Amino acid sequence: MNILLLGATGMVGSRIAAEALGRGHSVTAVSRSGDVPVAGVTAVAADVSDAQRLSELAGGHDAVASALAPPRDGSDPQKPFLALNQSVVAGVRGSGVARLVVVGGAGSLEVAPGEALADQPDFPDAYRGEALAHRDVLAYLRTVDDLDWTYISPAAEIGPGERTEDFRIGGDRLMQDANGESRISAEDYALAFVDEIERDAHSRKRMSVAY
Repeated sequence: MNILLLGATGMVGSRIAAEALGRGHSVTAVSRSGDVPVAGVTAVAADVSDAQRLSELAGGHDAVASALAPPRDGSDPQKPFLALNQSVVAGVRGSGVARLVVVGGAGSLEVAPGEALADQPDFPDAYRGEALAHRDVLAYLRTVDDLDWTYISPAAEIGPGERTEDFRIGGDRLMQDANGESRISAEDYALAFVDEIERDAHSRKRMSVAY
Protein backbone atom coordinates (compact mmCIF):
# COMPACT_ATOMS: atom_id res chain seq x y z
CA MET A 1 0.00 0.00 0.00
CA ASN A 2 0.96 3.64 -0.43
CA ILE A 3 0.43 5.36 2.94
CA LEU A 4 0.62 9.07 3.72
CA LEU A 5 1.57 9.43 7.40
CA LEU A 6 0.99 12.69 9.29
CA GLY A 7 2.91 13.38 12.49
CA ALA A 8 5.51 10.84 11.50
CA THR A 9 8.32 12.08 13.74
CA GLY A 10 6.59 11.48 17.09
CA MET A 11 6.91 8.43 19.35
CA VAL A 12 3.89 6.67 17.87
CA GLY A 13 4.20 8.03 14.33
CA SER A 14 7.79 6.87 13.91
CA ARG A 15 6.83 3.37 15.03
CA ILE A 16 3.90 3.27 12.63
CA ALA A 17 6.30 4.25 9.85
CA ALA A 18 8.73 1.47 10.82
CA GLU A 19 5.96 -1.13 11.10
CA ALA A 20 4.49 -0.22 7.71
CA LEU A 21 7.90 -0.24 6.03
CA GLY A 22 8.67 -3.60 7.58
CA ARG A 23 5.63 -5.04 5.82
CA GLY A 24 6.67 -3.69 2.44
CA HIS A 25 4.38 -0.68 2.30
CA SER A 26 5.46 2.67 0.86
CA VAL A 27 5.34 5.50 3.40
CA THR A 28 5.40 9.24 2.77
CA ALA A 29 6.04 10.93 6.11
CA VAL A 30 4.69 14.46 6.55
CA SER A 31 5.79 16.75 9.36
CA ARG A 32 6.48 20.42 9.89
CA SER A 33 10.20 19.74 10.04
CA GLY A 34 10.39 17.35 7.12
CA ASP A 35 12.67 15.09 9.18
CA VAL A 36 13.02 11.43 8.26
CA PRO A 37 11.61 9.40 11.20
CA VAL A 38 13.06 6.08 9.99
CA ALA A 39 15.23 5.14 7.05
CA GLY A 40 13.28 4.21 3.96
CA VAL A 41 10.42 6.72 4.11
CA THR A 42 9.92 9.64 1.78
CA ALA A 43 9.89 12.73 4.00
CA VAL A 44 7.96 15.91 3.18
CA ALA A 45 7.82 19.20 5.11
CA ALA A 46 4.29 20.59 5.12
CA ASP A 47 1.68 22.23 7.32
CA VAL A 48 -1.20 19.76 7.37
CA SER A 49 -3.59 22.47 8.54
CA ASP A 50 -3.47 23.62 4.90
CA ALA A 51 -6.23 21.41 3.48
CA GLN A 52 -5.34 22.19 -0.12
CA ARG A 53 -1.70 21.24 0.40
CA LEU A 54 -2.73 18.04 2.14
CA SER A 55 -5.06 17.15 -0.73
CA GLU A 56 -2.14 17.50 -3.13
CA LEU A 57 0.10 15.30 -0.98
CA ALA A 58 -2.54 12.63 -0.33
CA GLY A 59 -3.62 12.18 -3.92
CA GLY A 60 -2.74 8.73 -5.25
CA HIS A 61 -2.28 7.13 -1.82
CA ASP A 62 -4.31 4.18 -0.57
CA ALA A 63 -4.72 5.57 2.94
CA VAL A 64 -3.91 8.56 5.12
CA ALA A 65 -2.71 7.78 8.63
CA SER A 66 -2.73 10.56 11.22
CA ALA A 67 -0.45 10.37 14.25
CA LEU A 68 -0.96 14.03 15.13
CA ALA A 69 -1.10 14.81 18.84
CA PRO A 70 -2.09 17.89 20.82
CA PRO A 71 0.23 19.49 23.37
CA ARG A 72 -0.06 17.95 26.81
CA ASP A 73 -2.34 20.74 28.05
CA GLY A 74 -4.55 20.41 24.96
CA SER A 75 -3.75 23.89 23.68
CA ASP A 76 -2.02 24.87 20.47
CA PRO A 77 -1.22 28.52 19.72
CA GLN A 78 -0.91 27.79 16.02
CA LYS A 79 -4.20 25.96 15.50
CA PRO A 80 -6.62 24.28 17.94
CA PHE A 81 -6.40 20.50 17.70
CA LEU A 82 -10.01 20.00 16.64
CA ALA A 83 -9.70 22.60 13.88
CA LEU A 84 -6.47 20.93 12.76
CA ASN A 85 -8.24 17.59 12.44
CA GLN A 86 -11.14 19.21 10.62
CA SER A 87 -8.62 20.54 8.11
CA VAL A 88 -7.14 17.05 7.77
CA VAL A 89 -10.58 15.61 7.00
CA ALA A 90 -11.18 18.35 4.43
CA GLY A 91 -7.81 17.63 2.86
CA VAL A 92 -8.44 13.89 2.66
CA ARG A 93 -11.86 14.54 1.12
CA GLY A 94 -10.33 16.76 -1.52
CA SER A 95 -7.70 14.18 -2.40
CA GLY A 96 -10.14 11.45 -3.38
CA VAL A 97 -8.62 9.08 -0.78
CA ALA A 98 -11.37 7.34 1.17
CA ARG A 99 -9.38 5.75 4.03
CA LEU A 100 -8.31 7.72 7.12
CA VAL A 101 -6.88 6.01 10.22
CA VAL A 102 -6.30 8.17 13.29
CA VAL A 103 -4.17 7.78 16.41
CA GLY A 104 -6.56 8.57 19.24
CA GLY A 105 -6.46 8.96 22.99
CA ALA A 106 -7.48 6.75 25.91
CA GLY A 107 -9.27 9.39 27.97
CA SER A 108 -12.58 8.93 26.15
CA LEU A 109 -12.67 5.18 26.83
CA GLU A 110 -15.41 4.14 29.23
CA VAL A 111 -14.63 2.72 32.66
CA ALA A 112 -18.38 2.13 33.15
CA PRO A 113 -21.38 2.81 30.93
CA GLY A 114 -21.46 6.54 30.24
CA GLU A 115 -18.37 7.22 32.42
CA ALA A 116 -15.18 8.20 30.58
CA LEU A 117 -11.71 7.66 31.99
CA ALA A 118 -10.85 11.38 31.66
CA ASP A 119 -13.85 12.32 33.80
CA GLN A 120 -12.75 10.26 36.80
CA PRO A 121 -11.66 12.26 39.89
CA ASP A 122 -8.23 10.59 39.97
CA PHE A 123 -7.43 11.25 36.30
CA PRO A 124 -4.12 13.18 36.24
CA ASP A 125 -4.63 16.90 35.63
CA ALA A 126 -1.43 16.98 33.56
CA TYR A 127 -3.08 14.79 30.90
CA ARG A 128 -6.65 16.08 31.04
CA GLY A 129 -6.30 18.77 28.38
CA GLU A 130 -4.72 16.34 25.95
CA ALA A 131 -7.41 13.74 26.66
CA LEU A 132 -10.25 16.17 26.10
CA ALA A 133 -8.68 17.40 22.85
CA HIS A 134 -8.55 13.82 21.57
CA ARG A 135 -12.14 13.23 22.71
CA ASP A 136 -13.34 16.23 20.70
CA VAL A 137 -11.74 14.74 17.60
CA LEU A 138 -13.52 11.41 18.12
CA ALA A 139 -16.86 13.20 18.54
CA TYR A 140 -16.21 15.08 15.31
CA LEU A 141 -15.21 11.97 13.36
CA ARG A 142 -18.47 10.33 14.40
CA THR A 143 -20.24 13.00 12.34
CA VAL A 144 -18.17 12.20 9.23
CA ASP A 145 -20.08 9.81 7.00
CA ASP A 146 -18.29 10.28 3.68
CA LEU A 147 -14.87 8.89 4.64
CA ASP A 148 -13.84 5.39 5.71
CA TRP A 149 -12.27 6.45 9.02
CA THR A 150 -11.08 4.50 12.06
CA TYR A 151 -10.05 6.03 15.39
CA ILE A 152 -7.65 3.87 17.41
CA SER A 153 -7.36 4.42 21.17
CA PRO A 154 -4.35 3.04 23.03
CA ALA A 155 -4.45 1.72 26.58
CA ALA A 156 -4.25 4.24 29.41
CA GLU A 157 -0.46 3.87 29.45
CA ILE A 158 1.55 3.79 26.22
CA GLY A 159 5.30 4.13 25.83
CA PRO A 160 8.36 2.65 24.15
CA GLY A 161 8.67 -1.08 24.69
CA GLU A 162 8.68 -4.41 22.90
CA ARG A 163 6.82 -5.70 19.86
CA THR A 164 5.21 -8.76 21.48
CA GLU A 165 2.32 -9.34 19.02
CA ASP A 166 0.29 -10.38 22.09
CA PHE A 167 -2.48 -7.87 22.76
CA ARG A 168 -6.26 -7.47 22.70
CA ILE A 169 -8.49 -5.44 20.41
CA GLY A 170 -11.54 -3.79 21.94
CA GLY A 171 -14.03 -1.02 21.39
CA ASP A 172 -15.21 1.82 23.62
CA ARG A 173 -14.42 0.22 27.01
CA LEU A 174 -11.10 0.64 28.79
CA MET A 175 -9.29 -2.73 28.84
CA GLN A 176 -7.21 -3.78 31.84
CA ASP A 177 -5.03 -6.78 32.55
CA ALA A 178 -5.28 -9.21 35.46
CA ASN A 179 -3.48 -6.69 37.68
CA GLY A 180 -5.91 -3.92 36.85
CA GLU A 181 -3.40 -2.12 34.65
CA SER A 182 -4.16 -0.71 31.20
CA ARG A 183 -0.97 -0.76 29.12
CA ILE A 184 0.35 -1.13 25.58
CA SER A 185 3.78 -0.61 24.06
CA ALA A 186 4.09 1.88 21.23
CA GLU A 187 5.47 -0.96 19.13
CA ASP A 188 2.42 -3.20 19.61
CA TYR A 189 0.10 -0.24 19.15
CA ALA A 190 1.79 0.46 15.79
CA LEU A 191 1.37 -3.20 14.84
CA ALA A 192 -2.37 -3.03 15.53
CA PHE A 193 -2.60 0.30 13.72
CA VAL A 194 -1.04 -1.02 10.53
CA ASP A 195 -3.17 -4.18 10.80
CA GLU A 196 -6.22 -1.92 10.71
CA ILE A 197 -4.95 0.02 7.71
CA GLU A 198 -4.59 -3.28 5.87
CA ARG A 199 -7.77 -5.02 7.03
CA ASP A 200 -10.25 -2.14 7.38
CA ALA A 201 -12.10 -4.09 10.08
CA HIS A 202 -13.48 -1.10 12.01
CA SER A 203 -14.89 1.26 9.42
CA ARG A 204 -16.34 4.45 10.96
CA LYS A 205 -15.71 3.13 14.45
CA ARG A 206 -13.38 3.55 17.39
CA MET A 207 -11.25 0.53 18.31
CA SER A 208 -8.84 0.16 21.21
CA VAL A 209 -5.63 -1.75 21.85
CA ALA A 210 -4.31 -3.06 25.19
CA TYR A 211 -2.61 -6.03 26.84
